[in-house]
Amino acid sequence: MKLTSAWQSRLKALGPGLLWAGAAIGVSHLVQSTRAGASFGFTLVWVVIVANLFKYSAFEFGPRYAAAMGESLLDGYRRVGKWALLVFLIMTFGTMWTIQAAVTVVTAGLAIKIFGIAWSPLIWSALILVICAGILTLGKYPLLDKLIKVIIITLTISTILAVLAAINHGSSAKAGFIPPQLWTVTGISFLVALAGWMPSAIDISVWHSLWTIERTKETGSAPSLKDALFDFRLGYFGTAFLAIGFLTLGALIMYGTGESFSGSGGVFAGQFINLYTSTLGEWSYIIVAVAAFTTMFSTTLTVTDAFPRVMMRSTELIFPDKFAGKNNSHLYWIWMVVVAGGGLLIIGLYLKRMTVLVDLATTLSFLTAPILAYINYRAVTGDWMLEGSKPGSKLRILNWVSMIFLAGFALFFIIWRFILN
Repeated sequence: MKLTSAWQSRLKALGPGLLWAGAAIGVSHLVQSTRAGASFGFTLVWVVIVANLFKYSAFEFGPRYAAAMGESLLDGYRRVGKWALLVFLIMTFGTMWTIQAAVTVVTAGLAIKIFGIAWSPLIWSALILVICAGILTLGKYPLLDKLIKVIIITLTISTILAVLAAINHGSSAKAGFIPPQLWTVTGISFLVALAGWMPSAIDISVWHSLWTIERTKETGSAPSLKDALFDFRLGYFGTAFLAIGFLTLGALIMYGTGESFSGSGGVFAGQFINLYTSTLGEWSYIIVAVAAFTTMFSTTLTVTDAFPRVMMRSTELIFPDKFAGKNNSHLYWIWMVVVAGGGLLIIGLYLKRMTVLVDLATTLSFLTAPILAYINYRAVTGDWMLEGSKPGSKLRILNWVSMIFLAGFALFFIIWRFILN
């Protein structure tokens, strides 16, 4: 009976971790992991593993704080100090339009290829954002929660099937292929970009905490710390598994073929699907198309919800005299228009340079990672946290090692990119 009750409790808490996975399994997987395999074979598997290991604690602190305190990580930043909240907001302003644009334009490129309607990527991007806004308007968080569970299951199954087909096919590398050098300016830049969003930007630890609060409102009961962490770990380790899956696809199907990815979102999507169908056969089209589109649509949908939710709560915290104790749902929609509009503007400017846009967003995320990791650590180790909910010694050690690694790697990249070259 206890086992049944425990699992019922875990299933009731299930949701924010899958939303986190839906946000994470996007550009970092479909674009960056696949490019890693296509360009360097299995050489960069270690980057995927190390990035997931060293970012674990920073991401785990989001649901840990929300479950323990019953408030979002943004409130934790305010407890750390107003400076922490302002630093986060500055970083968010520096990346949110670029991130929204990057995930939306890749989704638009896939839509053009799959649905065969040759509208421009900008028009498709606008339509996709309108659809996402419609879903969030009609169903709000409950519909988002239910829809993302279906999407995550679908993309997991389709991705596994695609990987199994690729393994059965074997390597597509041509005879006499000469592997590219990794330790060049281009190689190092890509390595940093890959790590930047692997499994995702640390910003989404804040998103996770906000979704945990929304899930509590929906179910009427707060999850225990144990249940919240189970939900998180299911999503976290699932994304790591799928990242290696997409890298495997790139390594087996694209590596050594002489093909290179286009900088255009629409062309990239066509290349992605065509390479698989031409190698594995036309029968694989539906599997690859479903895996690719569900991957990117889930990310676009969750990002379209997350940034307005973050900015709404941030606005309330910065201007408590004006917004405290009030229904401020209008702020969510105002910020959605601002974020979506800025994303479309950037898409219009970078339409033919999608990979440049993606690398810019991922690099910015990587360079800001150690700062956000430190603020998250301060939030969950402050005096306001009960001793039983604070991270243990092993997790604290991992976090400090992670921050040192992330800061050292970021410094190495800056010196390598801007001083030595």
